[in-house]
Amino acid sequence: MAIPPPPRIAGGGGGRKPRVPPLPPARTLLTAFAAAAALAVLCLLSSSPAASLSGAWRSGASSGGKYLYWGGRVDCPGKHCGSCAGLGHQESSLRCALEEALFLGRTFVMPSRMCLSSVHNTKGVLQSSASSEQRWEESSCAMESLYDIDQISRTVPVILDNSKTWHDIVSRSMKLEVGGVAHVQGISRGELKQNPLYSTAVIINRTASPLAWFMECKDRKNRSSVMLSYTFLPSMPAKKLRDAANKMKEILGDYDAIHVRRGDLLKNKKDRFGVERSLHPHLDRDTHPEYIRKRIAKWIPPGRTLYIASNERTPGFFSPLSDRYKLAYSSNFSSILEPVIENNYQLFMVERVIMQGAKTFVKTMREFDSDLTLCDDPKKNTKVWQRPVYTDD
Repeated sequence: MAIPPPPRIAGGGGGRKPRVPPLPPARTLLTAFAAAAALAVLCLLSSSPAASLSGAWRSGASSGGKYLYWGGRVDCPGKHCGSCAGLGHQESSLRCALEEALFLGRTFVMPSRMCLSSVHNTKGVLQSSASSEQRWEESSCAMESLYDIDQISRTVPVILDNSKTWHDIVSRSMKLEVGGVAHVQGISRGELKQNPLYSTAVIINRTASPLAWFMECKDRKNRSSVMLSYTFLPSMPAKKLRDAANKMKEILGDYDAIHVRRGDLLKNKKDRFGVERSLHPHLDRDTHPEYIRKRIAKWIPPGRTLYIASNERTPGFFSPLSDRYKLAYSSNFSSILEPVIENNYQLFMVERVIMQGAKTFVKTMREFDSDLTLCDDPKKNTKVWQRPVYTDD
């Protein structure tokens, strides 16, 4: 359930000390809470008991009964309240929020659902006459269908925002005149931890960056200072997804893997002279089979089993590689995947476990210095549109 919004209090700038966010009178908060409670009850009725209580009691105990709330949806409040970022962006935001909860020694109140970007998911779209609630249900999935919440809670205590436990915590906190809910915006995590006016509050209601939650972590460029690994959430798939991946790995045996990201990144546009331009000028060339074969030859010898994870939709696109490797795709494991996969986010969660288990794994573009990649173009969007290159440099 959501916390009724207070007047927004921003952190100080230009040398001014951040003001302490005042807590609205208990009577005002309780009135607002009554309306929110009705929605919470509906959420509770529609969720299973297991979904409602996952990690709740252990979380509250290990964090001293203090909670961190960033919003009811990933990146909302923020840029994506009316839209939906891809899984990677949402994971970056979740990791940022989880890391702050870890730093503060608080239980993180995780949104119970994650939106599914239509760019990365092929599920059907509801008719325009559908209500906003119906649209949200159809365009999102339960967080527990993606992640093992109990496993996450062993590192960072987590409670879902549709749980009865969270409902009760909000109810009790709003009755407190002092130290119940601290509404903050633009205040550093260090200030939240050190200033007793924030640190003693039962709930910190954080309004994160209006761009995206992960922007709160952008100023920490030194990766050695990161408290949670960038692989933390990818390594926490829901049990049914992990089990499916393990069954596939048993069948694959000793294998290698490549991730070939094409579809959503191959977006060219014409400049004012009618010339094609691309943000990733070598990507289309480097992810064609003939170039993949040349690129990976020094890492993966012929005859190996090669698992290909890709968003390329052209049938038989990678078939030319079959003269050198024994190819495997998710479609070869439909009997394992069909009973558990409901959307492409879940499929990618499974495929990430497959790729992590490969003897040699080659990514599309580089994230870390040690990565093996198909393409040397930077993964980060440089916003520089260049002419696509289709021949050898």
